[in-house]
Amino acid sequence: MELARQTVGAVHIVADPALPPHLLHLVDARGNAYFAKQHASRNRYVYEAHAYLTWGHHLRGHAPELVGRQDSTRTLLLTAIRGQSGDLLPPGSAEEEQAHHNAGLVLGALHRATAGPKTGGIGVELAGRLRGWVDRADRADLLSTDERRSLLQVADLLSHVQVESAVCHLDYQPRNWLIGDGFWICDFEHMRRDARIRDFARLKFRRWQAAPHLRGAFFAASGGS
Repeated sequence: MELARQTVGAVHIVADPALPPHLLHLVDARGNAYFAKQHASRNRYVYEAHAYLTWGHHLRGHAPELVGRQDSTRTLLLTAIRGQSGDLLPPGSAEEEQAHHNAGLVLGALHRATAGPKTGGIGVELAGRLRGWVDRADRADLLSTDERRSLLQVADLLSHVQVESAVCHLDYQPRNWLIGDGFWICDFEHMRRDARIRDFARLKFRRWQAAPHLRGAFFAASGGS
């Protein structure tokens, strides 16, 4: 509330029981709506603020705008977008297919605008992360000997691979899409430069295997992103 009053003037809270406790829906005296978002993690706060400040212009018209921030409380003030979560679209509907089409269009534009040369650094980083997860799973006795060997072989391959990089959302899935008079994406706390292909992982394994036509709609719009 302090951040909002310092930034846009007098505001009042709009009661919304569906919101998680780290979000407040606010309206100012002119009727403009905002969300105040407070992060529990300083790293997530820093990542999301950096994403809006550095790459937000690539998503203009498809993302909330950062109006203000308060480092001491890890709080962002964002313009409110009117729309429903992509998770609420009826499965198999034309609206769901259109959302995946629009998602491909927006993500493809972000990737092209921030594309970098192929690099081995990201592969090395991913290999290190995979080895760390293998170690954790091994300590919890979750892996067979063959599974452990197979995963470490993948890590070895990753450490030598050259990957195309771009700025990636890294949580790109319908729950972070807002559908209304347009198409918007939100929740940028994971956003960073990474292997471009990683932005498709959650859609591939959580959506597209059961509905391959959605994958077709996405990539038809992304321009091969």
